[in-house]
Amino acid sequence: MPRPKKDPHLYELAKRGAEARLQDLIHEAKLLIALFPHLRDSFDKDELPVSFILKQGATRAAGAARKPWTPAQRKAVSHRMKKYWAARKASGKG
Repeated sequence: MPRPKKDPHLYELAKRGAEARLQDLIHEAKLLIALFPHLRDSFDKDELPVSFILKQGATRAAGAARKPWTPAQRKAVSHRMKKYWAARKASGKG
């Protein structure tokens, strides 16, 4: 939940500092795992917070979700929707 921003400039500086610190921590964790490979499997993936698991799944799903439509697909959808709206208009619902 975002906190109220009393001083937007100070808030932005704090936000940048937090992002930089997080990147430092991620880098440090990667170095530790490189030095001690057995640490990679030292936690149970089922013990991760639910919010983390959901966010991780969402980014995977979003990355592979959509491919651009071909012109033929766009034309088919356009024709289908025009037919749909014409039928709705004729029935008095639209």
